[in-house]
Amino acid sequence: MTWKRNRETEFERKLRANDREYNLSFTYATNGIKTSKYNFFTFLPLNLFEQFQRIANVYFLFLLLLQVIPQISSLSWFTTVVPLVLVLAVTAAKDATDDIVRTQCSVIAFNSLNNNSLALVSLSSSSALSRLHLLSPPPVFSLSLFTSHSHSHSHSVPHSHTLSLSLSLKGEVCCEPPNNRLDHFTGTLLFGDHKFSLDNGKVLLRGCTLRNTHWCYGLVLFGGPDTKLMQNCGKNSFKRTSIDRLMNVLVLCIFGVLALMCAILAVGNYLWEINKGYQFNIFLPREDDSGGASLSAFLTFWSYVIILNTVVPISLYVSVEIIRLGNSFYIDWDRKMYDARSDTPAEARTTTLNEELGQIKYIFSDKTGTLTQNIMTFNKCTINGKTYGERDPQLVVDFSFNPLADPKFSFYDHSLVEAVKLGIPEVQGFFRLLALCHTVMAEEKNQLAYQAQSPDEGALVTAARNFGFVFRSRTPESITIMEMGKQQRYELLAILDFDNVRKRMSVIVRSPEGKVSLYCKGADSVIFERLNPSCRKLMEVTTEHLNEFAGDGLRTLALAYKDVDEDFFSRWKQQHHKASTALENREAQLDQLFEEIETDLLLLGATAIEDKLQDGVPQTIEQLAKADIKIWVLTGDKQETAENIGYSCNLLREEMNDVFIVSGNTPEEVKHPVYDPVHPIIPQAYALEEAMELEFLWTACMCQAVICCRVTPLQKAQVVELVKKYKKAVTLAIGDGANDVSMIKAAHIGVGISGQEGMQAVSSSDYSFAQFRFLQRLLLVHGRWSYLRMCKFLRYFFYKNFTFTFVHFWFAFFCGFSAQTVYDEWFITLYNLVYTALPVLGLSLFDQDVNDAWSFQHPQLYVPGQLNLYFSKMAFFKCALHSGFSSLVLFFIPYAAMSDSMRQDGKDLGDYQSFAVVTQTCLLFTVCIQLSLEMSYWTAVNTLFIVGSLLLYFGVTFTMYSNGLFRLFPSRLTHSNAYNVWLTILLTSILCVLPVLTYRFLTILLWPTINDKVMFKARQAKAAPPPPSKRTRIRRGSSRRSGYAFSHAQGYGELVTSRRFLRRPAVSHSSHFTPMKSTSSFIPMGRSAGYSPTDGPHNAKAQGVEGTSLQMYRIIQDQTL
Repeated sequence: MTWKRNRETEFERKLRANDREYNLSFTYATNGIKTSKYNFFTFLPLNLFEQFQRIANVYFLFLLLLQVIPQISSLSWFTTVVPLVLVLAVTAAKDATDDIVRTQCSVIAFNSLNNNSLALVSLSSSSALSRLHLLSPPPVFSLSLFTSHSHSHSHSVPHSHTLSLSLSLKGEVCCEPPNNRLDHFTGTLLFGDHKFSLDNGKVLLRGCTLRNTHWCYGLVLFGGPDTKLMQNCGKNSFKRTSIDRLMNVLVLCIFGVLALMCAILAVGNYLWEINKGYQFNIFLPREDDSGGASLSAFLTFWSYVIILNTVVPISLYVSVEIIRLGNSFYIDWDRKMYDARSDTPAEARTTTLNEELGQIKYIFSDKTGTLTQNIMTFNKCTINGKTYGERDPQLVVDFSFNPLADPKFSFYDHSLVEAVKLGIPEVQGFFRLLALCHTVMAEEKNQLAYQAQSPDEGALVTAARNFGFVFRSRTPESITIMEMGKQQRYELLAILDFDNVRKRMSVIVRSPEGKVSLYCKGADSVIFERLNPSCRKLMEVTTEHLNEFAGDGLRTLALAYKDVDEDFFSRWKQQHHKASTALENREAQLDQLFEEIETDLLLLGATAIEDKLQDGVPQTIEQLAKADIKIWVLTGDKQETAENIGYSCNLLREEMNDVFIVSGNTPEEVKHPVYDPVHPIIPQAYALEEAMELEFLWTACMCQAVICCRVTPLQKAQVVELVKKYKKAVTLAIGDGANDVSMIKAAHIGVGISGQEGMQAVSSSDYSFAQFRFLQRLLLVHGRWSYLRMCKFLRYFFYKNFTFTFVHFWFAFFCGFSAQTVYDEWFITLYNLVYTALPVLGLSLFDQDVNDAWSFQHPQLYVPGQLNLYFSKMAFFKCALHSGFSSLVLFFIPYAAMSDSMRQDGKDLGDYQSFAVVTQTCLLFTVCIQLSLEMSYWTAVNTLFIVGSLLLYFGVTFTMYSNGLFRLFPSRLTHSNAYNVWLTILLTSILCVLPVLTYRFLTILLWPTINDKVMFKARQAKAAPPPPSKRTRIRRGSSRRSGYAFSHAQGYGELVTSRRFLRRPAVSHSSHFTPMKSTSSFIPMGRSAGYSPTDGPHNAKAQGVEGTSLQMYRIIQDQTL
């Protein structure tokens, strides 16, 4: 994230509406936001700076400087310049392409809106700035703000005074400076002679969406990087893989070995010059011998630095970039990661982190929209001791009798509809409670629509709507519903709002008959404590049903009611008014009054809501857990909601007996349970303080699963950074909303899910797709293959180049340490560029130990990547030893074979050129055979690359050393066709490969790895994919129940009962409702004809359960509405 920061520290912000000159004097940030790393002017210096963080690039630049010195270099300068420029150009082009694509997807610019602008926001549009809400249209509705950074939570924006707003509005705001606190805002508004206080409830944050109003005016307070959302996003960082970091260390080691080799050869040159150099000077006098042996040794040192530079070939980095690009294309082209519903393919938004996907140890995941669809459905219920729901999934209940039914709602138990039609009091009272006890807002344009602050509350009201109890409208004093075709208006007397301590909400209403009743819904644990003793047996039966619902992973909610005496309510109402206006201990007094009236309740039943998980989430989490990947869920939801989803998605399991919670409001309260784990504990912001972070991390890492609740976007990033800092493990963060951006940027790998929360997370991610379940394929298949291929590539590349280079080292002892090369110039030029380039790319792009089906069948194959077993310092050391042995064989066997041999014409065969040809031919055969041994998956392309490279080499060699060319260039070319050359090649290849075959045979036989075992099973199965694992529905046999089904925000009830909005009377639809006959004349149809789907009489009660005296309201048509 790049933007221009304010130069001076800002202590407070002052703004005047419609006074641009005054506001421009403060140089506040505009609303332009760019999520790219470069611009036109900074691209070249920044990109070169990033590329030269690779030590090898600095090394090749240093070699270039050496090669311009004639006394040192035996090679032309362009042999280093051309490859270096090519590498820098290819890498720069790739980085520029990645950044351009990222910019096109994510640049958000509303530069026309600046601080002090009066902005008009329309219905359902997203707010791009942080602004002060000033005015909504008359009649003023309850204005709801659904913010993308807080998922299921919403913010209500009440305003105490309706302002007459025009474009000539003059007012001044003095508020806090930009900060990252999403739950806090302080300021004042000076309007005329009046001064109004401003708090968080009067500010619309960037990313929120308006509901229940056609438009609203706002005064822009913070724009662009100053908005609270962007303050929580963090910075873009240059991400590098662990292999890149290891490569830097290894390159430094190689430099040390190179310096040691060159020093040894320089000392050898010094000794040779002293002992035998004078004899050579007699044969070939030197032009300038003033420096003597010391100068010769010094120049020899730098000459060998140039000759032996192939220990770190520049082509290595070109090949790495090509491999990463190819593996990125595999992700983009994978049809099994394509989501047809949203027409969204997987996308690798960066090409530099593929192998890191094969080393993930910790996954940090958002909950809402990532693990879940953020869609709640009314699944089951229990009413008066009888359960309803999910009888026959193929027979959907027909709600055509109700013209106001939601066509998207589905239910599969016909007996519940029949119970409603039969007018059973308990069933109708159940849905009457759902239609009255809520804070949902209704909108009617072309059709009836609900705007709920939480999707679970919307699901309950929608269920009541489909079963004939339709919520139509509300005012501060009343609620209008349709009861089985009859419109009823209930007087709303009070709302006892929800909070995290009460875990329930209640409404007190007066029926059309004048009866005062209290309806309450909440956590079963708190509802059961307040029941009348007559409900004891019903409570026991309901408890059993709740256990069954919990076993299915459903979110439960208990429902109860009571009739309130008019005199008692009058006294209670007076006390309530007094407590609500108290200046001290207001909350405590209100809680006491709520406790007083919410007693002796009569139990109606309980609901079971399914928070729909994304497809395959439990199976994905189970697979990742088998791969020894730790999954932490970081969510802004309350604890009980997150914990319930943890069980639903199989993150928490019943065998986890030691599930404990960390909670506290002070550092001492948090710290004490860490040392005394007997008591339950909860990590909040205090746990991330510097004095507590190690205790928090130590406690969390001992757990199999971790869920962090009520965390802000910045705290999510802090948790990720904490694990990165102390655990030194590779991390991955996955999310779908703007509140996940900081976490995605902080992790080694960021994955964005394109969902209902917009594209902010995708724009900042490294990889993106549409469903969480694709994560297992990204890691267990693409990530593991990419890591395996990259490790094989590096091992082989170092092997072939070390072997190539070490031969020069041994040859130096036989050429007077004169910096003479072993191979001819053509072979040196084409070795890395042509002869070995394509075979190693074939290995790195197409190789796989087992196919994707076996990878899913054995997720333990992922573990070696986490432990760096495929490529590490030890693996590099073994590779160097192997190269040293091969170089000895490749030099001394051809040397011994050529020293006393003769050609067919009787001349000596042991000339320099013949020795060079034999040695380089043996080298190429050896490295190709070694590559073949590394290959686990042969394709036509691999075979073509290896065979083609050998044929190309022989074509070039026979052309260069043919009789025709010999006649043209007799002084430079010799001809050799001795049979012992082929025997030398055969013997050398066998001696180089035999130790490798022996070592691998003994390793597989005595100490087989998980890869060896699975590959053996795959070969036994003739490479056929294993049978797909049966996906059974995960059911949790548990007595655990959700504490409360709502992701509900406190304070919404106060807005509903305030006089800050009006509502036009609802239009009666009673004439369009299918008329209901009396229960005596009801004729069963469909499934109800002759039997009940529940195999029992309708509304059968459990034995011994006492009936509740439910207050039945007489249906009276309200003529006033």
